[in-house]
Amino acid sequence: MTQKKDPNLIKWGVKYSISAALAGILCCVAPAVLFMFGLMGGVYAISFADFFYEEDGSSGTGAWILKILALCIGIYGVYKFRKKQNQCSIDPKRKKKNLILLSIIILILGIGLFLSLEKWSAWYFDEYIVPAQQKELNIKN
Repeated sequence: MTQKKDPNLIKWGVKYSISAALAGILCCVAPAVLFMFGLMGGVYAISFADFFYEEDGSSGTGAWILKILALCIGIYGVYKFRKKQNQCSIDPKRKKKNLILLSIIILILGIGLFLSLEKWSAWYFDEYIVPAQQKELNIKN
């Protein structure tokens, strides 16, 4: 009989925190990356991002949907880890400690990556996409 291997806590946490962060910031990173590779112009990149934000720059309905999706991905990661961990026979105290550690890893890495990508995309939009949009629309500073 083969014994099932315990899931790797760090790999699991990194995988789900990256997935959650990317899902939460998809509204800004996707147009920036597409613009970077020349697959989208400045006007379209900004109009794509505008779908997710209000006129005053605050998060709109689309951005909140993505943030809720990111939260669901993080919760699903913890749930899936718990389910997989329960297949193996380990100490209940260790199981609880692993779940707490995984939750902290997903929370800290997910939020940290989300905020880093948000800062990067804001800088990239201001530095490259807005000037490209102004050039495409013949707007002078």
